[in-house]
Amino acid sequence: MVDTLEVQRTKGRLALHAFVVMPDHVHLPITPAPEVSLEKALQFVKGGFSFRLKSAFDVWERGHFDRRMPDRSAYDACIAYIHRNPVAARLVGSENAYRFSPAVRPFEIDPMPRWLEEGAQG
Repeated sequence: MVDTLEVQRTKGRLALHAFVVMPDHVHLPITPAPEVSLEKALQFVKGGFSFRLKSAFDVWERGHFDRRMPDRSAYDACIAYIHRNPVAARLVGSENAYRFSPAVRPFEIDPMPRWLEEGAQG
């Protein structure tokens, strides 16, 4: 999954602001590229992962949960929640110990969307 995220980000299809790959779900705060819808960006991620997996089994639930970050505090809370998720699930003792997040694996993360900066309008 991490490789798929890196490929889609490198292709410029989305900006990835954080992530964590849990055993049964994934958190991905993303900003689709201007010419890409959110649904298409997620299709790139899901399709890319499924192709790499080469499985005959469905690995994705239908649909997704999405919401727009209304402001910087919501964005910051979302990122903190994602970083704490493996600890809350008792998979690791600290945020920096979970190998399926950028905390452990070197991975370039995109900055906060510009429209969330103080005074910027989206």
